[in-house]
Amino acid sequence: MKYFQVAQGVWGMRIYLVNVFMIANRRGAARGWVLVDAGIKGAASKIIAMAEALFGPGTKPAAIILTHGHPDHTGALSELLKYWDVPVYAHHMELPYLTGRSAYPPADPEVGGGLMSLMSWIWRTKPLNISRNIREIDLYDGIPELPEWKVIHTPGHTPGHISLFFPLNTTLIAGDAFTTTEAESALSVLTYHKKVSGPPKYFTTDWIAAAKSVRKLAALQPRIAATGHGGVMRGKELSAGLNLLANRFESIAVPQSGRYVGHGAVADENGVRYIPPYTGTLKRNAAVAAAATILGFLLVRKAAKVWG
Repeated sequence: MKYFQVAQGVWGMRIYLVNVFMIANRRGAARGWVLVDAGIKGAASKIIAMAEALFGPGTKPAAIILTHGHPDHTGALSELLKYWDVPVYAHHMELPYLTGRSAYPPADPEVGGGLMSLMSWIWRTKPLNISRNIREIDLYDGIPELPEWKVIHTPGHTPGHISLFFPLNTTLIAGDAFTTTEAESALSVLTYHKKVSGPPKYFTTDWIAAAKSVRKLAALQPRIAATGHGGVMRGKELSAGLNLLANRFESIAVPQSGRYVGHGAVADENGVRYIPPYTGTLKRNAAVAAAATILGFLLVRKAAKVWG
């Protein structure tokens, strides 16, 4: 069980292909700590072990905060809530996917970039139902259990995606609003190759909103950034990469073609309202995707033995 320090009072852990984070409040601000995102299915024991290594046996978070509800960020959530019965905070536009009301739009394996895109059809899009624990984030007042951090609505990857920002030392937890590796490439994800990149193409359903969100985050001029996929980036490396992405988002981040390019999915407070029609060749793509999934599974299993 390995974890890393992001900033003072902030730690992260990579669980296979995705990161989770823990934030401890400063003395005098509030008591306790929070978990940000819940990783993939089967990750609960690793998350609990990390928490107890940091905060002591029997510890539990004051709350769990979700940047969004995709399965690689909520996979262990139901199991964690059996162990830690705590509030779970999410943006109101994300609630339909966490209360059983709406499925996410399907992934788009045709966006290119590598095996992770081709494998994306295997990810769950059906909603969770954690209604008993869910709490809506108040963007004005923030999260009571994390009072010094600003909550920023950063839609595009999902309608209710949020990022967290600590103004005191300009630390940003960006979820999948942007990434610090090429999330479409299995090789980049597995080797932690650092590069400021756009949100994962295969699951981003509104590219106009995604561009605005990246520019909003770049304007904060963070000195430290931790994302859902990739390593922590700091200083000039982060600044240069994020500014380049913000200035050239359409040419750098947006795929040349894909289901959601040109016309994104439409959602409201009740969930998905419109999904653009699929334009690919189903038989050909199914064969390619199946082959990619098998190869990707073997790569991930090998990586898990090396890093797990």
